[in-house]
This record gives sequence, C-alpha cells and structure tokens, in this order.
Amino acid sequence: MGHENEPRPSWSEAPDGWNWLAQDADGRWFWYAVEPQLGLAGGVWRSPRSAQQFARRGEANPLWYETCTTRPEQTPDQPHKEEI
Repeated sequence: MGHENEPRPSWSEAPDGWNWLAQDADGRWFWYAVEPQLGLAGGVWRSPRSAQQFARRGEANPLWYETCTTRPEQTPDQPHKEEI
C-alpha cells in the first residue's frame, strides 16, 4: 500500500483561492475551490465540476475519505508563493 508513504501535493502548487485538497479512492488528488462533500458510494469527493481541479495521480487509497485538508493559513511573516 504505497499511499502511506506517498506525499500529498504541495500547497505551493495549489491555485490561489483553491483552499481544499482531497484524494479519491482511485488515487487521484484534486484541488477544490469550495469544500468538497464525501461521496461514499462512488469513492470520490463531490463538488461542482467548475470548483475542482486535478492535482496529481497517486496510488489507490482505501482511507481516501480521511484525506480532505484545508489550506494552512499563512502568517504575516511567511512569503506568498509568488515571492519565493
């Protein structure tokens, strides 16, 4: 089960305003502009199509429903990704 050691996509790769990241059961990672909803029947996170963007392909993950995370808040002393 490679998912345990597989890195998540980096928030530095996320489009501005896309504040959620989650992995579907088949291993695909997506950025979300709105908080996605758990779709247990299909093994996917659900949101309007226009509010999701493919991030990366990963290994199938039986614990996919535990992967949804919110973008970490930046503190004032952290540079924005454009400044790095």
